[in-house]
Amino acid sequence: MIKVKVIGRKIEKEIEFQKGMKVKDVFREVGFNTESAVAKVNGKVVLEDAPVKDGDYIEVIPVVSGG
Repeated sequence: MIKVKVIGRKIEKEIEFQKGMKVKDVFREVGFNTESAVAKVNGKVVLEDAPVKDGDYIEVIPVVSGG
């Protein structure tokens, strides 16, 4: 299982790990795309194509923009 927390949205869930899974797959599972959030895997900022592994802790951080 992969533990996922969406910062600022009070969303915490566990996602079943699948071989070959990447950060962008985790984004889809929690309703985000690569333009609307960044991720930290086990405390380190990573790109959307970074692989994830069973037992990882992922924080999804929504991007805020405006003027």
